[in-house]
Amino acid sequence: MKKLFILFAFLIIGLSSCQKVYVSKLRIQQAAIDDQKIQDYMKANNITATKDASGLYYKVVTPGTDPKPIITSTVKLTYTTEYLNGISIGKIDGATARLNTFVGAIQAGVPKIGTGGRIILIVPSGLAYGEADHGGIPANSVILYTIDLDGFSN
Repeated sequence: MKKLFILFAFLIIGLSSCQKVYVSKLRIQQAAIDDQKIQDYMKANNITATKDASGLYYKVVTPGTDPKPIITSTVKLTYTTEYLNGISIGKIDGATARLNTFVGAIQAGVPKIGTGGRIILIVPSGLAYGEADHGGIPANSVILYTIDLDGFSN
């Protein structure tokens, strides 16, 4: 009986690791698809942006003042969100929360500007809402944020 239990445990572990590899491959494939969409968008709209290690593309429009917020700062943001085809998702005016509560792209982008700064983020789906629908935003959506940092405190 003990041998069966051990065999069953190894089988479960083996299958779960296969699933993780499969999911990782899907995420890598989606990241490549997203990156191509972003490249095409930037070329079509004559946009020059910087790609950071996370895959996020950003363009600092206005740097703002020093110092800059950190991940644990409470930030006040005004931002618009849209799809790459220009369809608006929405506008948020004066959202105040800890930076680490926002989606990964905002967490990565906002520390690049100071108070009064503006940044454009072109966001692969993995740094936005990923492979799940979110409040009407379809899974694997590439998102464009235009963010103004109205202020922050540490």
